[in-house]
Amino acid sequence: MSRPTTDPSPPAALHRDTLALRTAVERSQHGEHSEALYLSSGFVQPSAAAAARRFAGEEEGYTYGRSGNPTVTSFEQRLAALEGSQAALATASGMAAFTLVCFALLKAGDHVVYSQSMFGSTLKLIGAEFARFGVASTCVPQTDLAAWRQAMRPETRLLLAETPTNPLTEVCDIAALAELAHKAGAWLAVDNCLATPALQRPLEFGADLVLHSGTKYLDGQGRVMAGAVCASAELIHQRLLPVQKNTGMVLSPFNAWVVLKGLETLSLRLRAQSAQALALAQWLQTHPAVARVHYPGLPTHPQHALAMRQMDGCGGAVLSFELHASSAEQARARAFHVLDALQVLSLCTNLGDTKTLCAHPASTSHGKLSEAQRQAAGIGQGLIRVAVGLEHMPDIEADLLRGLDTLDAL
Repeated sequence: MSRPTTDPSPPAALHRDTLALRTAVERSQHGEHSEALYLSSGFVQPSAAAAARRFAGEEEGYTYGRSGNPTVTSFEQRLAALEGSQAALATASGMAAFTLVCFALLKAGDHVVYSQSMFGSTLKLIGAEFARFGVASTCVPQTDLAAWRQAMRPETRLLLAETPTNPLTEVCDIAALAELAHKAGAWLAVDNCLATPALQRPLEFGADLVLHSGTKYLDGQGRVMAGAVCASAELIHQRLLPVQKNTGMVLSPFNAWVVLKGLETLSLRLRAQSAQALALAQWLQTHPAVARVHYPGLPTHPQHALAMRQMDGCGGAVLSFELHASSAEQARARAFHVLDALQVLSLCTNLGDTKTLCAHPASTSHGKLSEAQRQAAGIGQGLIRVAVGLEHMPDIEADLLRGLDTLDAL
């Protein structure tokens, strides 16, 4: 190890809400109350011998920004405490976290099973980019456990799932996938971006790795790019950290500090936004222009009961809805009309902000997929995703009505 680490396991009596405020590296000699932002790419060594030991991993201590930074360590420790993991590793983005996991755990000849409902860039990363390096993969329906089981091979080393998914909010049974993976000697990695540890902790259900796009709810205000992986100390320090040092997929101290402070309000934000999302989902179900609403908090959601067990009784802050249409062309035109009529809510492909964000997945986040891939993932042209924020609910409804109530004029 070339950087100091402390046991991220806090006293058992502390609640996660307390950990979100208090877990960090020790204060400096100045006694700052807000965690310090260390903007330094290098660190002065106490002696040549100490520097040699630190670079050799024989002594703890910071050496170079690519190998560690105190502000980044604070973020890692805080997120690990919230997820209940032994360790965490911060990365430059959520996709960097996925790439790091694949580089660290896979080799030519290995096989990956992954959900067809995962984020579009993840589908491309596994199905195309790593295929060039001899890693085979099989894409399966998110909620079909039999399909996951059938896709397993003797060379399967990794299962990748996202729950809930973006944008259809499909929920997978983490415990069942963990059992399937472990019987085959494989790892299970779960993208916990939408639920976050405020609502769901996949390691408690048997997952081996938890991945995050800290750009989303961990930050919470759309300010910076960030990512992270939570796992056992052995996986982090023996498998992932060496690859990260060599590839440079590191998080900047400033971005780490921003997300570190975002974690302090994570639980409050997620629970408030989840309540807003449930109210909006119920309201959208009553509008005649809406054909279907996708939201785990609704009793009509296919995995509602599972979601309530895995997500502390909340459905999360993301929902999507489909518009009635007679063709794909009409569906796209109607979806664009609703989005173009917005005057308050933001037409923005990000999510996790305190401001409500709306997007058309088929032409943005999943726009680079083939039509067959989009259809397999259930991403139709009439689908609109809403990442619900904290605005006054009647204002959110009124803004959506500007487009919904004028669709007949098309």
